Amino acid sequence: MSTPETQLPLHGLPIRSAPALDLLTGIKVLDLTTSVAGPYAGQLLADMGATVVKVEKPKGGDDARAWGPPFLHGESLWFMSVNRGKKSVALDIAATQGQEVLRKLIAECDVILLNLVARAQRKLGLDAASLRKINPRLIHASISGFGLQGSRADLPCYDLIAEGYSSVMDLTGEPENGPQKVGTPAADLLAGGDAAMAILAALLRREREGKGCDIDISMVESMSRFMTPKLTPYLGSGEMARRAGGRDSVIAIYQVFETADDPMTLGLGNDAIWKRFWVAVGQSEVGADPKYASNMDRRVFRDEIVKVIAGLLRSKPRAYWLELLAQARVPAGPIQRIDEVARDPALHESGFIYRVAGPDGDVPQVGLGIRFDGQTEGSGTSPKLGANTEEILRNWIRCEDAEIAELRTQQII
Repeated sequence: MSTPETQLPLHGLPIRSAPALDLLTGIKVLDLTTSVAGPYAGQLLADMGATVVKVEKPKGGDDARAWGPPFLHGESLWFMSVNRGKKSVALDIAATQGQEVLRKLIAECDVILLNLVARAQRKLGLDAASLRKINPRLIHASISGFGLQGSRADLPCYDLIAEGYSSVMDLTGEPENGPQKVGTPAADLLAGGDAAMAILAALLRREREGKGCDIDISMVESMSRFMTPKLTPYLGSGEMARRAGGRDSVIAIYQVFETADDPMTLGLGNDAIWKRFWVAVGQSEVGADPKYASNMDRRVFRDEIVKVIAGLLRSKPRAYWLELLAQARVPAGPIQRIDEVARDPALHESGFIYRVAGPDGDVPQVGLGIRFDGQTEGSGTSPKLGANTEEILRNWIRCEDAEIAELRTQQII
């Protein structure tokens, strides 16, 4: 049964209204991507002040517009989550007239974002070599499953596929169970973050040297780089990490424990924290025992240490332990459900989770989480399909009314 709109969690969020950041003011981005990875990269750039124009199919638009339920005000919440602050142009880029319009827009922009494989880019004339003839200073950024080169370059890919290739699925979950996908589209978001970071670096070089850049982001490589703390130790030692659930295989002790009510996390990551923990729980002699002096020593006795700590923590509720350990500066925390994250007072206070007024009603937002001179992203929303088509055609490439009317008649826009 769906929740009545008047009782939605978003109505418990603080209302926020803020101007856009100005770090990328004047930078024009054409976002031709769909789904999550590319749109997320575009949203990061929009959050930092770029004008991001989302170019979509006139019928249906971005694939993610249909991803639901859940929907809010008739729009996909998945779509809303990665398209904040953009403008939308509805344009049929498969048609000759649509390609002509697109090339005029490309001549005016600084960055183009694509999530097409190399073969599809060449077919549409959207590969970097072709577009460089139109705009030599263009930053051409591609996000694909396997990159634009190599034996897998033309293979399709989704987040799930990239997570499988990277080993993150093999290392996620309890050891007695099978591989698990991360509970968010991690490969998409990591690749999108990589693309935005790379674009910023390319813009800085262009400012210095005046030349564009071809950026090639592979979801599999972004996700595999995320596994560096597991992959590098294997490469240098031959010791292969295995699925360990909420336990870390290197740090002792670093895992989930049950309490008298709810589970909690505990990270005793160095010798000083190890000693502070045992002082806090009234057993300083354990922390001072020389047989547990180093992490290497504690790994040897991990099982017996875990057994003692588990018995101790089960004796009182989680809130008791979190307060005690916070005072002792020992890293510990709750394992929050998504609804608890949504209600987290610290995240409300910081302005990270909030709501804004949209054209059809309030819309929830999850913030950028980065502050520049104390300011974070502006309070924009995701665009309606094609809402800014005429505005962009008039302002960017100076289309006249008759030309726009003809494009509409031909169903190009």
